[in-house]
Amino acid sequence: MKSRKTVQNTHISLRLRELHQSMLELISVFNKPQNDDVLIREAGIPLERALFPLLVVIDRFGPIGVVELADRIGRDHTTVSRQVARLEELELVSRQPGLTDKRVNKATVTPKGKAMTDALDAARDRMGQQVFASWDTPDIDDLVRLVRKFADAVKDDPSEVRQAAAETSQTVNKKGGSKK
Repeated sequence: MKSRKTVQNTHISLRLRELHQSMLELISVFNKPQNDDVLIREAGIPLERALFPLLVVIDRFGPIGVVELADRIGRDHTTVSRQVARLEELELVSRQPGLTDKRVNKATVTPKGKAMTDALDAARDRMGQQVFASWDTPDIDDLVRLVRKFADAVKDDPSEVRQAAAETSQTVNKKGGSKK
């Protein structure tokens, strides 16, 4: 008789491809420049489309350095550095030396930048209301809870995830599970 854990692992393996496909579809939607234009227009703010994701990520994760910011949005750090300088020129962010490493400047949103991200949040809320209008409240709550749980699980360092997977594999093999 298969253990409950082995059955669960088999079920997870079968669903991962579907989950991956869904995530790719969502990422494609979120990465479409046209959707950024719609959100910026809905928010009624004068912001260059290329600067929009940087401002939002700085608001959510700041103070943040250029390298971490570049990693989070998938752009080259030299490009991000120029774009953060542009946000600073527009008085939407400010940069100051980091607390632990004074050589690294950390960006944070200014009150003017916060007003823009608040307008973007309000526009996103209005648009989200339309998307979820036909959903039941428990389904929305479950989606938010499970996506948060998933995000927390995958945001770890990939080497830590690989190590945990290797340890799980070794445990399964020691218990007489299948070997690869």
